[in-house]
Amino acid sequence: MTVGRTTVGRTTVERFVVSDGAAGPYGLTVGPDGALWFTLVHAGEVGRLAADGSVTRYGLDAPGCAPSVITAGPDGALWFTRTGDHRIGRITVDGEARCYELPTAGGPYGIAAGPDGALWFTELNADRIGRITVDGEVTEHPLPVSGGYPSMITAGPDGALWFTLNQGGAVGRITADGEVALHPLPTKGAAPVGIARAGDALWFVEIGAGQIGRITVAGEVTEHPLPDRAARPHAIAAAPDGRLWFTEWGAGRIGSLTPDGRYAGHPLPVEGAEPHGITVTPDGAVHAALEIGEIVRLAP
Repeated sequence: MTVGRTTVGRTTVERFVVSDGAAGPYGLTVGPDGALWFTLVHAGEVGRLAADGSVTRYGLDAPGCAPSVITAGPDGALWFTRTGDHRIGRITVDGEARCYELPTAGGPYGIAAGPDGALWFTELNADRIGRITVDGEVTEHPLPVSGGYPSMITAGPDGALWFTLNQGGAVGRITADGEVALHPLPTKGAAPVGIARAGDALWFVEIGAGQIGRITVAGEVTEHPLPDRAARPHAIAAAPDGRLWFTEWGAGRIGSLTPDGRYAGHPLPVEGAEPHGITVTPDGAVHAALEIGEIVRLAP
Protein backbone atom coordinates (compact mmCIF):
# COMPACT_ATOMS: atom_id res chain seq x y z
CA MET A 1 0.00 0.00 0.00
CA THR A 2 1.37 3.42 -0.94
CA VAL A 3 1.26 5.86 1.97
CA GLY A 4 2.53 8.95 0.26
CA ARG A 5 5.15 10.73 -1.74
CA THR A 6 7.37 13.37 -0.18
CA THR A 7 10.03 15.65 -1.61
CA VAL A 8 13.01 16.12 0.69
CA GLY A 9 15.41 18.64 -0.82
CA ARG A 10 15.75 17.49 -4.43
CA THR A 11 14.84 13.88 -3.68
CA THR A 12 11.37 12.40 -4.13
CA VAL A 13 10.65 9.61 -1.65
CA GLU A 14 7.71 7.25 -2.16
CA ARG A 15 6.64 5.09 0.81
CA PHE A 16 4.99 1.66 0.75
CA VAL A 17 3.67 -0.03 3.87
CA VAL A 18 4.45 -3.76 3.62
CA SER A 19 3.94 -4.86 7.24
CA ASP A 20 3.63 -3.61 10.77
CA GLY A 21 6.77 -2.65 12.64
CA ALA A 22 6.93 -5.94 14.50
CA ALA A 23 7.52 -7.96 11.30
CA GLY A 24 10.78 -6.21 10.43
CA PRO A 25 11.42 -5.76 6.67
CA TYR A 26 15.13 -6.50 6.32
CA GLY A 27 16.62 -7.96 3.12
CA LEU A 28 15.60 -6.66 -0.31
CA THR A 29 16.24 -7.60 -3.93
CA VAL A 30 14.79 -7.32 -7.43
CA GLY A 31 13.16 -10.58 -8.45
CA PRO A 32 13.22 -12.23 -11.88
CA ASP A 33 9.58 -11.13 -12.25
CA GLY A 34 10.51 -7.45 -11.89
CA ALA A 35 8.91 -7.14 -8.44
CA LEU A 36 10.70 -6.33 -5.19
CA TRP A 37 11.14 -9.30 -2.87
CA PHE A 38 11.94 -8.81 0.79
CA THR A 39 12.36 -10.71 4.04
CA LEU A 40 10.42 -10.10 7.23
CA VAL A 41 13.05 -11.12 9.73
CA HIS A 42 10.88 -11.09 12.86
CA ALA A 43 7.76 -12.62 11.29
CA GLY A 44 9.41 -15.54 9.49
CA GLU A 45 8.01 -14.49 6.11
CA VAL A 46 9.05 -13.47 2.61
CA GLY A 47 7.15 -10.70 0.84
CA ARG A 48 6.62 -9.36 -2.67
CA LEU A 49 5.97 -5.72 -3.58
CA ALA A 50 4.51 -5.33 -7.08
CA ALA A 51 4.88 -2.29 -9.30
CA ASP A 52 1.31 -1.23 -8.50
CA GLY A 53 2.09 -1.14 -4.76
CA SER A 54 0.27 -4.36 -3.88
CA VAL A 55 1.92 -6.59 -1.29
CA THR A 56 1.85 -10.37 -0.97
CA ARG A 57 3.31 -12.12 2.06
CA TYR A 58 4.33 -15.78 2.23
CA GLY A 59 4.64 -17.48 5.60
CA LEU A 60 7.46 -19.96 6.04
CA ASP A 61 7.35 -23.26 7.93
CA ALA A 62 9.02 -21.84 11.06
CA PRO A 63 8.02 -18.37 12.35
CA GLY A 64 11.35 -18.07 14.19
CA CYS A 65 13.56 -18.90 11.20
CA ALA A 66 14.66 -15.24 10.87
CA PRO A 67 14.91 -14.89 7.06
CA SER A 68 17.63 -12.31 6.51
CA VAL A 69 19.28 -11.66 3.14
CA ILE A 70 17.54 -12.51 -0.14
CA THR A 71 18.83 -12.67 -3.71
CA ALA A 72 17.69 -13.73 -7.17
CA GLY A 73 19.01 -17.18 -8.05
CA PRO A 74 20.18 -18.55 -11.40
CA ASP A 75 17.11 -20.80 -11.59
CA GLY A 76 14.43 -18.10 -11.73
CA ALA A 77 13.62 -18.37 -8.01
CA LEU A 78 14.55 -16.30 -4.95
CA TRP A 79 17.02 -17.69 -2.42
CA PHE A 80 17.42 -16.45 1.14
CA THR A 81 19.20 -17.24 4.39
CA ARG A 82 17.33 -18.44 7.46
CA THR A 83 19.66 -17.26 10.20
CA GLY A 84 17.44 -18.43 13.03
CA ASP A 85 17.25 -22.12 12.12
CA HIS A 86 20.43 -22.55 10.03
CA ARG A 87 18.79 -23.24 6.67
CA ILE A 88 18.82 -21.86 3.16
CA GLY A 89 15.39 -21.05 1.74
CA ARG A 90 14.09 -20.97 -1.81
CA ILE A 91 10.84 -19.45 -3.03
CA THR A 92 9.44 -19.36 -6.55
CA VAL A 93 7.77 -16.25 -7.98
CA ASP A 94 4.48 -18.10 -7.43
CA GLY A 95 5.18 -18.33 -3.70
CA GLU A 96 6.15 -21.99 -3.42
CA ALA A 97 8.77 -22.24 -0.67
CA ARG A 98 11.12 -24.92 0.58
CA CYS A 99 14.32 -25.03 2.61
CA TYR A 100 17.60 -26.91 2.93
CA GLU A 101 19.17 -27.73 6.27
CA LEU A 102 22.88 -26.98 6.62
CA PRO A 103 25.49 -29.39 8.04
CA THR A 104 26.66 -26.72 10.49
CA ALA A 105 24.51 -24.57 12.78
CA GLY A 106 26.48 -21.55 11.67
CA GLY A 107 23.86 -18.82 11.33
CA PRO A 108 23.74 -18.23 7.54
CA TYR A 109 23.39 -14.54 6.70
CA GLY A 110 24.68 -13.08 3.42
CA ILE A 111 23.86 -14.85 0.14
CA ALA A 112 24.65 -14.19 -3.52
CA ALA A 113 24.54 -15.97 -6.85
CA GLY A 114 28.00 -17.08 -7.95
CA PRO A 115 29.47 -17.26 -11.44
CA ASP A 116 29.39 -21.07 -11.22
CA GLY A 117 25.59 -21.35 -11.21
CA ALA A 118 25.38 -21.96 -7.45
CA LEU A 119 24.49 -19.79 -4.46
CA TRP A 120 27.20 -18.76 -2.00
CA PHE A 121 26.50 -17.74 1.58
CA THR A 122 28.24 -16.73 4.79
CA GLU A 123 27.93 -18.42 8.19
CA LEU A 124 28.16 -15.78 10.90
CA ASN A 125 28.92 -18.04 13.83
CA ALA A 126 31.02 -20.73 12.19
CA ASP A 127 33.70 -18.83 10.25
CA ARG A 128 32.67 -20.59 7.06
CA ILE A 129 31.61 -19.76 3.54
CA GLY A 130 29.00 -22.12 2.12
CA ARG A 131 27.93 -23.08 -1.37
CA ILE A 132 24.59 -24.59 -2.35
CA THR A 133 23.60 -25.80 -5.77
CA VAL A 134 20.08 -25.23 -7.12
CA ASP A 135 19.48 -28.92 -6.33
CA GLY A 136 20.32 -28.35 -2.66
CA GLU A 137 23.81 -29.86 -2.46
CA VAL A 138 25.84 -28.02 0.19
CA THR A 139 29.60 -27.55 0.53
CA GLU A 140 31.21 -25.58 3.35
CA HIS A 141 34.65 -23.92 3.30
CA PRO A 142 36.28 -23.08 6.66
CA LEU A 143 38.00 -19.70 6.89
CA PRO A 144 41.52 -19.22 8.32
CA VAL A 145 40.22 -17.00 11.12
CA SER A 146 38.43 -17.38 14.43
CA GLY A 147 35.52 -15.12 15.38
CA GLY A 148 35.63 -13.22 12.09
CA TYR A 149 31.82 -13.08 11.72
CA PRO A 150 31.56 -13.34 7.91
CA SER A 151 28.62 -11.14 6.89
CA MET A 152 27.66 -10.08 3.36
CA ILE A 153 28.92 -11.69 0.15
CA THR A 154 28.83 -10.80 -3.55
CA ALA A 155 30.21 -11.98 -6.87
CA GLY A 156 33.30 -10.05 -7.91
CA PRO A 157 34.57 -8.97 -11.33
CA ASP A 158 37.31 -11.63 -11.22
CA GLY A 159 35.15 -14.76 -11.09
CA ALA A 160 35.52 -15.11 -7.31
CA LEU A 161 33.22 -14.31 -4.38
CA TRP A 162 34.03 -11.43 -2.04
CA PHE A 163 32.77 -11.11 1.53
CA THR A 164 33.14 -8.99 4.64
CA LEU A 165 34.47 -10.11 8.01
CA ASN A 166 32.57 -7.91 10.44
CA GLN A 167 34.57 -8.77 13.57
CA GLY A 168 37.71 -9.68 11.67
CA GLY A 169 38.11 -6.18 10.21
CA ALA A 170 38.80 -7.54 6.76
CA VAL A 171 37.42 -8.23 3.30
CA GLY A 172 37.82 -11.78 2.03
CA ARG A 173 37.93 -13.48 -1.34
CA ILE A 174 37.06 -17.10 -2.11
CA THR A 175 37.42 -18.85 -5.45
CA ALA A 176 35.01 -21.46 -6.80
CA ASP A 177 37.56 -24.06 -5.65
CA GLY A 178 37.49 -22.77 -2.08
CA GLU A 179 40.82 -20.93 -2.02
CA VAL A 180 40.61 -18.05 0.47
CA ALA A 181 42.53 -14.78 0.80
CA LEU A 182 41.89 -12.15 3.48
CA HIS A 183 42.64 -8.42 3.18
CA PRO A 184 42.80 -6.57 6.53
CA LEU A 185 41.34 -3.05 6.55
CA PRO A 186 43.42 -0.01 7.55
CA THR A 187 40.88 1.30 10.10
CA LYS A 188 40.66 -0.42 13.47
CA GLY A 189 37.07 -1.31 14.43
CA ALA A 190 35.80 -0.81 10.88
CA ALA A 191 33.30 -3.70 11.25
CA PRO A 192 32.42 -4.06 7.52
CA VAL A 193 28.98 -5.42 6.62
CA GLY A 194 27.50 -4.76 3.16
CA ILE A 195 29.52 -5.32 -0.01
CA ALA A 196 28.71 -4.84 -3.70
CA ARG A 197 30.46 -4.96 -7.02
CA ALA A 198 30.74 -1.75 -9.05
CA GLY A 199 32.74 -1.91 -12.25
CA ASP A 200 36.12 -3.55 -11.72
CA ALA A 201 36.18 -3.19 -7.92
CA LEU A 202 34.22 -4.00 -4.76
CA TRP A 203 32.68 -1.40 -2.47
CA PHE A 204 31.74 -2.03 1.16
CA VAL A 205 30.43 -0.22 4.22
CA GLU A 206 32.13 0.10 7.60
CA ILE A 207 29.34 0.21 10.16
CA GLY A 208 31.79 0.67 13.03
CA ALA A 209 33.85 3.48 11.50
CA GLY A 210 31.26 5.40 9.45
CA GLN A 211 33.13 4.93 6.20
CA ILE A 212 32.65 3.56 2.70
CA GLY A 213 35.50 1.44 1.38
CA ARG A 214 36.68 0.33 -2.04
CA ILE A 215 38.89 -2.68 -2.68
CA THR A 216 40.45 -3.70 -5.97
CA VAL A 217 40.83 -7.33 -7.01
CA ALA A 218 44.51 -6.90 -6.12
CA GLY A 219 43.54 -6.05 -2.53
CA GLU A 220 44.22 -2.30 -2.57
CA VAL A 221 41.86 -0.51 -0.15
CA THR A 222 40.63 3.10 -0.23
CA GLU A 223 38.36 4.44 2.52
CA HIS A 224 35.97 7.39 2.31
CA PRO A 225 34.89 8.81 5.70
CA LEU A 226 31.25 9.89 5.84
CA PRO A 227 30.34 13.37 7.10
CA ASP A 228 28.41 11.66 9.90
CA ARG A 229 30.77 9.05 11.31
CA ALA A 230 27.99 7.77 13.60
CA ALA A 231 25.62 7.01 10.68
CA ARG A 232 26.30 3.24 10.91
CA PRO A 233 26.12 2.33 7.21
CA HIS A 234 24.71 -1.17 6.80
CA ALA A 235 23.98 -2.34 3.22
CA ILE A 236 25.23 -1.10 -0.16
CA ALA A 237 24.21 -1.43 -3.80
CA ALA A 238 25.58 -0.12 -7.09
CA ALA A 239 23.49 1.84 -9.61
CA PRO A 240 23.87 1.51 -13.39
CA ASP A 241 25.68 4.86 -13.50
CA GLY A 242 28.35 3.64 -11.06
CA ARG A 243 27.05 5.55 -8.05
CA LEU A 244 26.98 3.64 -4.76
CA TRP A 245 23.87 3.75 -2.58
CA PHE A 246 23.83 2.64 1.04
CA THR A 247 21.60 2.63 4.10
CA GLU A 248 22.65 4.75 7.07
CA TRP A 249 20.93 2.70 9.73
CA GLY A 250 21.94 4.88 12.66
CA ALA A 251 20.88 8.13 10.98
CA GLY A 252 17.60 7.19 9.26
CA ARG A 253 19.07 8.23 5.95
CA ILE A 254 20.05 6.90 2.52
CA GLY A 255 23.53 7.89 1.40
CA SER A 256 25.15 7.93 -2.00
CA LEU A 257 28.74 8.15 -3.15
CA THR A 258 30.14 8.73 -6.61
CA PRO A 259 33.10 6.59 -7.72
CA ASP A 260 35.37 9.60 -7.10
CA GLY A 261 34.15 9.95 -3.51
CA ARG A 262 31.49 12.68 -3.60
CA TYR A 263 28.83 12.09 -0.93
CA ALA A 264 25.15 13.06 -0.79
CA GLY A 265 22.72 12.31 2.02
CA HIS A 266 18.99 11.70 1.55
CA PRO A 267 17.00 11.93 4.82
CA LEU A 268 13.94 9.70 5.11
CA PRO A 269 10.62 11.41 5.95
CA VAL A 270 9.75 8.97 8.73
CA GLU A 271 10.97 8.88 12.31
CA GLY A 272 12.84 5.79 13.52
CA ALA A 273 13.08 4.34 10.00
CA GLU A 274 15.97 1.91 10.64
CA PRO A 275 16.88 1.30 6.97
CA HIS A 276 18.56 -2.05 6.33
CA GLY A 277 18.53 -3.75 2.91
CA ILE A 278 18.91 -1.73 -0.28
CA THR A 279 18.66 -2.44 -4.00
CA VAL A 280 18.59 -0.53 -7.27
CA THR A 281 16.08 -1.40 -9.99
CA PRO A 282 17.10 -1.34 -13.68
CA ASP A 283 15.56 2.12 -14.12
CA GLY A 284 17.96 3.52 -11.52
CA ALA A 285 15.41 3.89 -8.71
CA VAL A 286 16.72 3.12 -5.24
CA HIS A 287 14.68 1.04 -2.80
CA ALA A 288 15.37 0.42 0.87
CA ALA A 289 13.70 -1.78 3.49
CA LEU A 290 12.81 0.01 6.72
CA GLU A 291 12.43 -2.12 9.82
CA ILE A 292 9.41 -0.05 10.91
CA GLY A 293 7.38 -1.82 8.20
CA GLU A 294 7.96 0.09 4.98
CA ILE A 295 9.86 0.04 1.72
CA VAL A 296 10.85 3.39 0.31
CA ARG A 297 11.63 4.34 -3.28
CA LEU A 298 13.93 7.22 -4.19
CA ALA A 299 13.19 8.40 -7.71
CA PRO A 300 16.15 8.48 -10.11
